[in-house]
Amino acid sequence: MENHGGRIRLLDILRGFAVLGTLGTNIWIFAHLGDVNYVFTFYHAAWWSSLQDFVRVFVLFLVNGKLLGLLTIMFGVGLEMKYRQALKRGNPWPGMYLWTSFILMAEGLLHFTLVMEYDILMSYGITAIIAAFIVKGGDRAIRRAMWIFGGGHGGIMLLILGFGIYLGLSGAHISMGDMRATTALYGGGSWVQQVQDRLANFVALRLEAVFVIPMNLFLFLLGIRMMRSGVFAPDEQGRRHRGRLLKLGLAIGVPLNLLIFIPGGYLDFPVRYLFAPILSLGYLALIAKLFERYEGLWLWNRLEQVGRMSLSCYVLQNITASLIFYGWGLGLGGKVDAFTTVLIWLAISSFQIVFASLWSKRFRFGPLEATRRWMTNLAGKLAA
Repeated sequence: MENHGGRIRLLDILRGFAVLGTLGTNIWIFAHLGDVNYVFTFYHAAWWSSLQDFVRVFVLFLVNGKLLGLLTIMFGVGLEMKYRQALKRGNPWPGMYLWTSFILMAEGLLHFTLVMEYDILMSYGITAIIAAFIVKGGDRAIRRAMWIFGGGHGGIMLLILGFGIYLGLSGAHISMGDMRATTALYGGGSWVQQVQDRLANFVALRLEAVFVIPMNLFLFLLGIRMMRSGVFAPDEQGRRHRGRLLKLGLAIGVPLNLLIFIPGGYLDFPVRYLFAPILSLGYLALIAKLFERYEGLWLWNRLEQVGRMSLSCYVLQNITASLIFYGWGLGLGGKVDAFTTVLIWLAISSFQIVFASLWSKRFRFGPLEATRRWMTNLAGKLAA
């Protein structure tokens, strides 16, 4: 877990793992031409009806919301490191971090418009700005905010959980609506038409990004507190912390996330937005334990390289998936089964690993990371 050039290897490995894993959820949206029903289990045949349906639901059990939760925690860890850096240099806080967050929002807007309608960067940018001011208030402010945002989000999700149970008992059917117009657009429309559609439906397509801000804030602040309590430290105290997280994340997170297998999808929302982050902690601790035990494994260097250029890889994987599935590309959307979809996910992940490895041999920063760094420095000079 030693530092490389001021960076903690484990943190980059976790970022790389999380970025590759988020595609495990998004790949179903791409493969089914924007039909988000396929990242949930309602409105489809029961998972036991065919091996194909089982594969899809099993993959969703493993990744849906879990890797996104892990990535959100890692963003909080990154905020804490920026905060420490500012204090060490005597710079005002949030100061330049606000510019970094505004740039992240702008990157998200471009990614949303040009690539994918379910971008997470805009939401992260807003979350980062709010979290930066909370951090300025100290540990007490962080704890209070975690109770407020975590409690509020948890309360809403428990209400949704109760409503889902009621719908299940009453035999009602739920879905994300008729997606035929969307699948027609992504199956046969041009890239320009897709861009126009995203802009025309901006508010509707950004509802989830707003809805998850309280959860994101809680996870950002959780990452900060984990960093401050030494969870990622390579000492005995850090190992004890990670051991407790492993037990908590797997013993509680796995059973709760298995609720996705309850037919009808009535509990899908609580699983994705409430129970998934618990399993995220288990994944974090498990990766840390494996890394500590098998530190020389070649995979760690590959994940670390992806993690060091996580923004570039996140955007690249979505561009690649668009080229493969959408009508203006190879047009495989709606034509591949679950097995093939998983294989394409693994193939894109392998491509990103190779890309990150080759890029890292020649450049210190990923292409988008270098661009953001240049823009942040420019903003600093203009503000000076």
